[in-house]
Amino acid sequence: MHTYDYAIVGTGIAGLYTALLAQRRGSVLILTKGSIDDCNTKYAQGGIAAAIGEGDSPDLHFWDTVAAGAGLSNRDTVRLLVSEAADRIAELIELGVPFDTVNGEVALAKEAAHTMPRILHAGGDATGEHIEVTLGHRVRQSRIEVLEHCLATEILVEDGVVRGVEALDCRTGSKEQFGCKRLVLATGGAGRLFKYTTNSEVATGDGVALAFQAGAEIMDMEFFQFHPTAIRLPGVHPFLISEAVRGEGGLLRNVEGHRFMPDYSAENEMAPRDVVTRSILYEMQKTRSDRVFLDITHLAPRVITTRFPHIYRFCMDHGLDITRGLIPVAPAAHYMMGGVKTNSWGEASIKGLFAVGETACTGLHGANRLASNSLLEVLVFGKRVVEKEIDKTGEDGPGVGELGYYYLPDRGASGMPLVGCTALQSLMWESVGIIRSGDALDKAANTVSAWEKCLEKPSDRSSYELDNLVLTGRLVAEAALIREESRGAHFRTDYPEPSPDWVRHIVLRRN
Repeated sequence: MHTYDYAIVGTGIAGLYTALLAQRRGSVLILTKGSIDDCNTKYAQGGIAAAIGEGDSPDLHFWDTVAAGAGLSNRDTVRLLVSEAADRIAELIELGVPFDTVNGEVALAKEAAHTMPRILHAGGDATGEHIEVTLGHRVRQSRIEVLEHCLATEILVEDGVVRGVEALDCRTGSKEQFGCKRLVLATGGAGRLFKYTTNSEVATGDGVALAFQAGAEIMDMEFFQFHPTAIRLPGVHPFLISEAVRGEGGLLRNVEGHRFMPDYSAENEMAPRDVVTRSILYEMQKTRSDRVFLDITHLAPRVITTRFPHIYRFCMDHGLDITRGLIPVAPAAHYMMGGVKTNSWGEASIKGLFAVGETACTGLHGANRLASNSLLEVLVFGKRVVEKEIDKTGEDGPGVGELGYYYLPDRGASGMPLVGCTALQSLMWESVGIIRSGDALDKAANTVSAWEKCLEKPSDRSSYELDNLVLTGRLVAEAALIREESRGAHFRTDYPEPSPDWVRHIVLRRN
């Protein structure tokens, strides 16, 4: 078994950026279940947040992030994020990321719940793609070893310490073990749990499932962010319509043409994502429609085509000229705020195991992620993963606040085998989605538990992904059932208000 200093699972910005830094300190192996380009990063349209503009400050960015987190953001972690933002942006520019400029200065846009324009973007609405391409090119030119079509199937732990990882060659079906001093999970989120999602097909909760099975602690899984505006067209996968569109002045109208956000929030279309998402859902129910509309026809056509070229082209390819007509949109699952519980150095509860990006839960986002903080989080904490001296103690940085530890209950249920991923996605969308209730969550947890017991031993990529989705779905449902309040992205009709008794994080452990 060949041993590396770092084994990194995943090739989004989290995996690639961490790998580029790690190569300065030792040998690096990257495993990815698809090609190096298969990830969610390239679909990130809005940009990356950093308080670098005139009149802005890390303090303002700090308070915006804390406000969005609805009382659960770890303030020490947020302070790290905002204070290191400018330096991490400078590193991306040095690596060659072509951020958009105006008159020689980096262009800054405004998004919901930000008090200042602080969103850097590249290629208008193609920020994620530009970052992914830039980092991917750098990795290909480096001495980093990349194994494509290799799916991590098990974390190898001995005496409480990570020793390596087992991976399946998706082309041959053979398995191989790789030793490592540090294993970094950078596998992204789990949007494929839901019927409607902006995520790509690779977002199947792999990192969370791997870590939980190995005995790591998982935190905040009840907080899953649903993006308010994704294209809703028959037969078309939900395509993200960036929050930056509303930041430029886009208005939300129901099918009757009524601009409805002033009815729900004084911040109108710029309210936090959870507020806008639920408002859209209420309007869809009131008008008995499966969509609302985003209106930017009052903007100059040249502004639309230059600021949002990807969105414009995508809509034109589907017969929509958004300079003249309305964009049909509806909410879709977008971002997993929970994940593998880590400290401020990206270190999980198992020695030698790290997580970064959407797979990780640092406590930064709390109950609701502030737009465009996710790419910045990767940069700040990816760097800290590499900087952490693993053999030293007392350097773990700030904790994650008050914690409540829970074991998954043994529901003892048995039932019909899970027919396929579609059944899981429909169940999660209907019962563990935007609007939840205790009864529906309990039934969903029982159903997923029954399916889990009937799963056959996985043998290929698709069956492993299904296993990972089922386990991750169970974690989301159980955490949502435990939290008897409404806070941020978690809303329950039987507990519609936030409660001071629940100003704590739910940490799930294997029994």
